[in-house]
Amino acid sequence: MISSIQLQPTAFSLAAVLCWGVSDFTGGYASKKSDAFLVTTLAHAAGFTLMLTLALTTHAPFPSRPSVLWAVAAGALGGSALAVFYRALATGRMGITAPVAAVLGAGIPALVGMGMQGLPGTLPLAGFALAGVGIWLISRQDGVDGASEGLGLAVLSGLGFAGFFLCISRTANSAAFWSTSCSRFASLVAVGAMVLLRRGKHQVQSHDALLGVLAGILDSTGTLLFIRANQTGRLDAAVMLTSLYPAITVLLARMILKEQFTRWRTVGVLAALLAVPMIAMQ
Repeated sequence: MISSIQLQPTAFSLAAVLCWGVSDFTGGYASKKSDAFLVTTLAHAAGFTLMLTLALTTHAPFPSRPSVLWAVAAGALGGSALAVFYRALATGRMGITAPVAAVLGAGIPALVGMGMQGLPGTLPLAGFALAGVGIWLISRQDGVDGASEGLGLAVLSGLGFAGFFLCISRTANSAAFWSTSCSRFASLVAVGAMVLLRRGKHQVQSHDALLGVLAGILDSTGTLLFIRANQTGRLDAAVMLTSLYPAITVLLARMILKEQFTRWRTVGVLAALLAVPMIAMQ
């Protein structure tokens, strides 16, 4: 049976999956007709505003200087990695770039977590492997060849995502509201600088701006929940579980946008669902 010790971090992780999955779908939908970088900037601004407000109104203790620096590093890496990831997808080789970035982003922190906290049991290890397969299958797109163009950018973005997980996990038991606020501030600065440095007009429609704000609120909430999952459980389990969020994005795209749901994505979703209880059983 799963003890209450495992139920709490698992619940935080699955809530983060829901938030991040809906956030990606919302932000992606808003970026179809509006400038993606501007939508992302609005999202980070909204997330930072929400988390700063919650940190101030709850009178959460301000974290130590090392924790703040780790949170800032996490935000800068995560924001920059997202921009690089969008550029990788723009190469048209999504069939290889998306799963490479996803698996690297989840696999590296999971391995580090195992090195720091020791190997989990046989069943959770099998769950990690199954989750990795699920992430790959959910993220890949059939019908697009896997040429190496964009692969370097995919690896770079995957390393950035891994850096985000590792850095944000080092905020230790600091107040999650403040850690998320610092992280979102750094992301806002990083992506905002990219918007200012890019040439051309940056336009966003009013309804897309609202969707961007919603995406930012959900994204920052997902980060908050990941921090709590890490604080109450193992880093490797928290990373592997929360990295299943593309399943939510894919399901929403299938239900709302009627996008094609391939056989392999179905297998990936089933693998992800099966991996959850296996990882939770420590």
